Amino acid sequence: MDQVQNISIQDFTYTLPEEQIAPYALPDRDHSRLLIWNNGEISDERFDRLSDQLPSGSMLIFNNTRVIRARLFFHKHTGAKIEIFCLEPLDPAEYTQSFSKTDCCNWKCIIGNLKKWKDEVLVQRLEIEGKEIFFKAEKIKASDSNAYEIKFSWDNPLFTFAEILEFTGNIPIPPYLHRESEAIDLTSYQTVYSKIKGSVAAPTAGLHFTAAVFDALEKKNIQCEEVTLHVGAGTFQPVKSETIGGHDMHTEHFVVSRKLIDRLTTFEPKIIAVGTTSVRTLESMYFIGCKIISNPKIDSDQLSVNQWYPYNLPNLNYSRREAFEALSAWLQERNLTELNSSTQIIILPGYTFKVISGMITNFHQPQSTLLLLIAAFLGDEWKRIYAHALSENYRFLSYGDSNLYLK
Repeated sequence: MDQVQNISIQDFTYTLPEEQIAPYALPDRDHSRLLIWNNGEISDERFDRLSDQLPSGSMLIFNNTRVIRARLFFHKHTGAKIEIFCLEPLDPAEYTQSFSKTDCCNWKCIIGNLKKWKDEVLVQRLEIEGKEIFFKAEKIKASDSNAYEIKFSWDNPLFTFAEILEFTGNIPIPPYLHRESEAIDLTSYQTVYSKIKGSVAAPTAGLHFTAAVFDALEKKNIQCEEVTLHVGAGTFQPVKSETIGGHDMHTEHFVVSRKLIDRLTTFEPKIIAVGTTSVRTLESMYFIGCKIISNPKIDSDQLSVNQWYPYNLPNLNYSRREAFEALSAWLQERNLTELNSSTQIIILPGYTFKVISGMITNFHQPQSTLLLLIAAFLGDEWKRIYAHALSENYRFLSYGDSNLYLK
């Protein structure tokens, strides 16, 4: 594991010109460009022709999370503007329960202009559907790192927390776009298949898909399945330590149906993850299965995959089938129809992929954990791919163009 932790982040950088960062999505999202790397061969295509590049019968795994309007703005009596960025629910800790609350809920949040907010309760007066609501935010205590626990409360039980966020919140577009969110982001920063609210960042590889692309995939007998991983703000966090061993990976919650786990157990064609979040979910499922093999009576709160867990098990030789069979049996024994867990997994060069044999993803920031994941799959080929993309004027980052990597 020392070899992995000693990876220098300086080896995973490149010069990204500002003009190649896409500030907005294309009007036709499936008209973005698609760079294809297939076992060392690079070619250029357009995304709406994706189905022609995929092996017939393969399976795409999508992350169906939906971005919430997580940025809230309050004003103090003095006029000072306070931003509250909702990260994840604390009480109740389950997303659906928190969104359905009609009186109060507590969230882990990052505070903008924190020095100006002492102990007073912040209040917004809202009018939704002609009904007045006083929406309040109260600072409870410091949470981990630079986050705080915030209690939100409101005085009209006709409205859920989800409805209040939809009315007064703002879509949290990435900070590297250097602009405020606009009305167009409400649709362009969601995948067309988004369903389950909870993310504060979009699974951007999925932004290129349209109904027409899905129709083409169906005709090619490409199977499409879904998982849910709620993307956290940590996805934008650069690696600030010189070596990766000094970086604390963020934790993200995910849900996978037992039905899909059973399908993946014996699936023989290629499994292709749409986005790094789907990659992290699928690979984490393998290690949860390994935990269960080691301890079939393990409690659910012990299933979460720690950042370094995959690298502490050098002699782990269970097959995907063995791991997923154990996982499915554990769920069945407890009459559970889905796996509900979390992962802190960090995928780095030296990692051996257990589940996927391909991925669709965007171009990622220099010195990011997302770029490290790409390098884990491609090896040094990532440098050649990114050099090609830069020279061919591909559009980069969340609203940029896409890649298909196949082995």
